[in-house]
Amino acid sequence: MATPRPTRRQLLHWTGAGAVAGLAAPWLSGCAGAPESETSDDATGGGGGGGEFTVYWNAGHAYAAYDEVIAAFEEEHDVTVNMQKYQWPDLRTRLLSDFASGSAPDVVEEPGGWVQEFAISGDALSLQEYIDADGADMGFPDDWQPRTISRNSFEDQVYGIQLHLTCTMLLYNRAMLDAAGVEVPATWDDFLDAAIRLTGDGVHGAALNQDAGYAWPWLLQNGVKYYDTDSGELLVPNDKAIEALQFQADLVHKHGAAPVPTPGTDYSGPQKLLSAGRAAMILTGPWDLGPIQETSPDLDLGIAPALTHETQATVQAGTSVFIPANAKNPDLSWDFIKRITTLDVERAATEEVGMLMPRLSWVEEPVVQQDERLAAFAQGFDYAIDTTEELRLTGKSGEVTELFKVLYQDVVMSNTPAEQAVETFLSEAGRVLEG
Repeated sequence: MATPRPTRRQLLHWTGAGAVAGLAAPWLSGCAGAPESETSDDATGGGGGGGEFTVYWNAGHAYAAYDEVIAAFEEEHDVTVNMQKYQWPDLRTRLLSDFASGSAPDVVEEPGGWVQEFAISGDALSLQEYIDADGADMGFPDDWQPRTISRNSFEDQVYGIQLHLTCTMLLYNRAMLDAAGVEVPATWDDFLDAAIRLTGDGVHGAALNQDAGYAWPWLLQNGVKYYDTDSGELLVPNDKAIEALQFQADLVHKHGAAPVPTPGTDYSGPQKLLSAGRAAMILTGPWDLGPIQETSPDLDLGIAPALTHETQATVQAGTSVFIPANAKNPDLSWDFIKRITTLDVERAATEEVGMLMPRLSWVEEPVVQQDERLAAFAQGFDYAIDTTEELRLTGKSGEVTELFKVLYQDVVMSNTPAEQAVETFLSEAGRVLEG
């Protein structure tokens, strides 16, 4: 999810005395501490020949498969890769600070949505010349899922390359459902009935996430569009958005079939409840398969297709990599991107942690086809939707998304009536779009 660009005054505060005092940006209250970095935060991007090459990366994606790529890259180019690992909110704050000061790392991993935003602002480098030269050899764009091309492009120019491609599905404790005689849900009605029947004796039938991004499977299944380009309106149709949000709130506050989500930036709460046998069903992505296997290897885990209401749908997610416009050696940055996105590296990362990948040929790999869990997620690509595609092109997606987070938390955590909360959101977000 994108967050709003800070003002110059805020940046001066956060990167000056405020940073020394350890203060976080206002929207990061409750975030998981300071950014993780293997070397000094003062490092800047650099070129080859014994210099330093700086990469901003998500802390949860430090895979051994990528370490091998980095080692080969360092040896060939005689550089030291400074892999700075952050949680997404911290990464964004650091990156915006860099952009404001005119500095930048060499390569950035982003959580989806930032590429077009920074292309519009001039902070991301167009990769089109590199694509024209090397695309055919690397299988781009022909071997990438088609949706991943448009989400990383602006005005017919490619600005980012998809690194991971994921979606959310229904994960459930098969033993719990079997013991209660509950069928695997396929519709909202099925899910509500199952969640109520599975609740009791310290166990909730379901667990919802505090992260507002997890609201979108429900909204999409009710036919809701984040932004309608024809009318310029948000959450269209509004009555369907209200229904989807109220359904989630009612699971918690009316039926008691799910606990109140815990505020914060940690999205692993539902996974931990499922692993501990305290929740029977959650909606999540392949990023939780590794933690589940590690903490509860005996859990009889089932993965079901996304639910259906008005339609069957789920949210498309995944990360991309891009080169900042001020990167010191774009040629070197592009070589890093080519190496980290090969099919061999995708396969290795999947074998290591079960991450889903964007190449069409990846879907046919034995590591995917022979693993029923990965295959189940891969099937979700057929009806997964990029929710912010149209909104991003307004240049206001960060501010609108922050308001949507407030909307979601007001409804699902604080039990504010969905109709009232949506009305407030539409009013405030409308002013942002008009501004």
